[in-house]
Amino acid sequence: MQSYEQSLQQTREFLLEHDDYLVVSHVQPDGDAVSSTLAVGWLLSCLGKKYTMLNEGPIPKRMEYLWHSDEIINMASSEPPRQYSNVICVDCADFQRVGLTHRYFAKDALILNIDHHPTNNGYGLVNLIKPDAAATAEILFDLLKTFDIEWDIDIATALYTGLLTDTGGFRYTNTSPKVMAAVSELLSYGVNGPELAETLLEEMTLPQIKILNKALNTLQLSPEGDIAWLYVTPEDMIECAAANEDLEGLVNYPRNIRGVEVGILFKVIHEHAVKVSLRSAGKVDVADLAQTFGGGGHTRAAGARIEATLETAISQVLEEVRRHL
Repeated sequence: MQSYEQSLQQTREFLLEHDDYLVVSHVQPDGDAVSSTLAVGWLLSCLGKKYTMLNEGPIPKRMEYLWHSDEIINMASSEPPRQYSNVICVDCADFQRVGLTHRYFAKDALILNIDHHPTNNGYGLVNLIKPDAAATAEILFDLLKTFDIEWDIDIATALYTGLLTDTGGFRYTNTSPKVMAAVSELLSYGVNGPELAETLLEEMTLPQIKILNKALNTLQLSPEGDIAWLYVTPEDMIECAAANEDLEGLVNYPRNIRGVEVGILFKVIHEHAVKVSLRSAGKVDVADLAQTFGGGGHTRAAGARIEATLETAISQVLEEVRRHL
């Protein structure tokens, strides 16, 4: 098995040897997914390469300040005209996470897989995976260092955004000395840390407040008080005029209750499909738990999609959480 340094060099060679790339991240992209997509796009532009950035779903409006964010094609409103033979997947824990963007992968496409999820199964021809990295943005920080290119505030802001969001404002256990050293360097390029923290972590939209109110009214705890969960329905989303990005951080409310080991958010997609978000206080490996349902993620933050009614999904997930506890 090759080392991380060898994987960085192999990735560097892949980027230099090919051209005309399709860059994709996971469905319903978060801060790390968006910033990683744009960081790869920035690198390819510096290398004089052709590229197209694509995603299934819109980028969160609060991230529209990022370099060329308007160039990420949202498949819901537009689609690329052809397939691509060279594909770069960022922050996708498994191939299913690319969603419908796979339609634009040529049958014999060469895939570069850059990710930090421990559940990543290495689906690429070239795999740059570092499970102990705080974010895919941290891996890209290392990758960009292998090229002789001049950094600027645009790339620094993109990488900072990925690190800020995936560490919960540098509060989660993945906030390592390496992360803080990278952050220190990124700030030296003029990144406005306090402003980004306010925009990405503090500000809330009115629909976000409304959907939070709806969800909290569904909050339940297990008899032992170690599991807490809530849910939202499509009707709730419509009534509150809420978007998917307005659900970000919602799962932390049940998790933050004193004594709770696992917090869960159930988002009803339709009558027979539910998206499950899981957060752990440390006792339960929710990535392992999510894999039971075909999902994945990190030890303390993971998710899955269950093809079932809300009631069945809640029952199945609670049973599995109790087994892990």
